[in-house]
Amino acid sequence: MKKVTAVIPARYASTRFPGKPLALIQGLPMIQHVCQRVAQAETVARVIVATDDLRIEQAVKAFGGEVVMTRADHPTGTDRLAEVAQQLTAELIVNVQGDEPLINPQMVDQAVAPLLADPALQMGTLAARIDTIEDFYNPNVVKVVKDNQGLALYFSRAPIPWPRDLSREQLTESLAEVALYRHIGLYVYRRDFLLQYPQLPKTPLESLENLEQLRALEQGVPLHVAETEFVCHGVDTPEDLERVSQLMAAEKI
Repeated sequence: MKKVTAVIPARYASTRFPGKPLALIQGLPMIQHVCQRVAQAETVARVIVATDDLRIEQAVKAFGGEVVMTRADHPTGTDRLAEVAQQLTAELIVNVQGDEPLINPQMVDQAVAPLLADPALQMGTLAARIDTIEDFYNPNVVKVVKDNQGLALYFSRAPIPWPRDLSREQLTESLAEVALYRHIGLYVYRRDFLLQYPQLPKTPLESLENLEQLRALEQGVPLHVAETEFVCHGVDTPEDLERVSQLMAAEKI
């Protein structure tokens, strides 16, 4: 098994939820829940939290986790990830969002598997079937279309692919039969490519859609999209935190 390291970027500042990584869920900080679940992935040999905040560093050390302090001026989580990757020897590096305390470890393995099988792949991610018509038309739900080899053709906030001959009502009735996918923001990078990625110039479609992964597609980099059946429960607001806490308490996840 090739060595795989998972890196979890964690910032204290958040417009909607300051201090989110340290918010308590059943007595434990959210970042601890994420670390513990990612560590259960069969392909992951090491889990690192990347932060620029001393409070997060102290919290991670307190529960025995590994943490790396990074610069505070990174424009994106990928840039922060690349800084950490400079210190690593792992061939594959997984970028896991720090606000997914209910992440299923199998999701990590599903995203990693194609890159382990095909050394030509430089980058991978995840997608899940869209199961509500509201999500399909919601610009905050990023959609992805892929080819027969599982490579991404495009990511968009718009509803893609566009069902030209179906009304909204008809699409609602046939949603289970139509292959519509939502993107899940978990990424796997081959280390050498990750170190180059932040140096690539920002591209027009990336700027237009405000989707960083489009930079790879516009540069002609194959991006594999693995399908997952698991549901994400991200935490963006205190209300989301309460919902996740209730799910854990009810042992639904």
